[in-house]
Amino acid sequence: MLYLSEGLGLITLVLWLYALFDVITTPEEACRNLPKILWLFVVLLFPLVGSLVWLAAGRPQAVRSGPPSRYPEYDRPGRFAANNPDDDEEFLRRCRERAEEQRRNAPKRADEA
Repeated sequence: MLYLSEGLGLITLVLWLYALFDVITTPEEACRNLPKILWLFVVLLFPLVGSLVWLAAGRPQAVRSGPPSRYPEYDRPGRFAANNPDDDEEFLRRCRERAEEQRRNAPKRADEA
């Protein structure tokens, strides 16, 4: 019976350390239901219950199931990105301006060479 209580104590310690590390490394804006500092106090003061509550109600939920993006700024909600270049008039206007500028500068470059 003594081994059972030691095992449960070890499991509680490992769970508490995991939850504590998870709270500390989670960004402030990703914490759910309470501010990060309050989650830290809950996990510190109530090791078993606080750790379980953090895992159930405070830990950020995984949003995406695919591989992580190399450019997470493009995955922001509400960010407009045209799927078809013909749909993005601003992009096409800048391309035309750049092409026109390159045409104007081409004779100057030829004289320099």
